[in-house]
Amino acid sequence: MPSITIVSLIDILAILLIFFIVTTTFRDKLPQLQINLPESKSAATASSEPKKIVVLQIKGPDQITLDGKAVTPRELAASIKGIQKNHPAYSITMQADKEAPFGVVVTVLDALQEAGIKNIPAVAKPMSK
Repeated sequence: MPSITIVSLIDILAILLIFFIVTTTFRDKLPQLQINLPESKSAATASSEPKKIVVLQIKGPDQITLDGKAVTPRELAASIKGIQKNHPAYSITMQADKEAPFGVVVTVLDALQEAGIKNIPAVAKPMSK
């Protein structure tokens, strides 16, 4: 009488499960800093263009990241110029924590202007009703 070996089917199921778990972890990584975005009445959703976005995050005076890498305010302009030189199609978006010191935000804006960026989108979350 023919029989089906269940042991090999369980092995195949385990391999498929591992494959799906591993492939879902290769998505774009989320920001590493926990940022509390300020609320805005005029906040709008971003367009769904398939552009690569470089995220500039400001958490505090010594917690500034550019595309997930920690940078100091002094080297920020040079880092942005390097990104623009190597990848001119990339766009830069700024996320500043609502508790971030205003002086640090001004310093970052000065570095952006030194790098030649005049208009930069700032991310905010819509106000809850």
